Amino acid sequence: MKPIAVLTLSVALAACARAPQEPPAQPAATPAASPAPAAPAAAIDTAVLGGHHWVLDNAVDAKGQRIDALFVRADKPVTVDFADGRIAVSNTCNRMMGSYTLDGAKLTVGDMASTMMACVDKPLMALDGAIGERLRGAQTAALQSGATPMLTLTGAGGDVLTFRGEPTAQTRFGGPGETVFFEVAAQPKPCSHPLIPNKQCLQVREIHFDDKGLRTGTPGDWQPLFQDIEGFEHVAGTRNVVRVKRYKVENPPADASSVAYVLDMVVESDTRPGKR
Repeated sequence: MKPIAVLTLSVALAACARAPQEPPAQPAATPAASPAPAAPAAAIDTAVLGGHHWVLDNAVDAKGQRIDALFVRADKPVTVDFADGRIAVSNTCNRMMGSYTLDGAKLTVGDMASTMMACVDKPLMALDGAIGERLRGAQTAALQSGATPMLTLTGAGGDVLTFRGEPTAQTRFGGPGETVFFEVAAQPKPCSHPLIPNKQCLQVREIHFDDKGLRTGTPGDWQPLFQDIEGFEHVAGTRNVVRVKRYKVENPPADASSVAYVLDMVVESDTRPGKR
């Protein structure tokens, strides 16, 4: 029986001497997927940008608070126009203008010049600086197309300005129009209109300027203007010289004119009686 005991003990010792079994290999960890790069902001359609007047619809700061300083004229919101690398801002105290560049969705506005008119209303006077400060420099622009396009400009400081697009006259009438100058008499006069009893018509005559801005030739005859000049508000007693765009109206209604006049700018204003 003794040899059997020795054999049993040898087997047990051999089992204890074996190297410990390696634990089962763990599956290799799957590396975390890298986040997909953000899609670049869509480039701005310059035809849409230049084909609309951009009316300030909303403005909030980085905290989402409305920027009231930009809404001091409820009846005439700040309006921005883009054309041929130039930006123009209107419905402020002074008309402002400057240059801009567009690189994809990055819109950069340079320093702007302005007219030098003083406004009695202090909030209106401060509007020039408030809008100029927020437009100047680099902006991230986003354009939402549609029946009423929307333009959003986001500044480096987090201010977000949202503009509503209104078609320009050139867009509405399908062409650049013809530039003409009218002298508008200080007082309208009664005129015969088949649909409007007791109508008062502006009295206008066409005048001409040379390339130096000096009057040339002889003004035309005074004529009643049976329609309005879009964008022009006549004040009785004030004589004006205006630059207007004359557009051909395709297929006008039977009782409407085949041409339309849209104000481009007021060249002169005078309240002195007898001044030509």
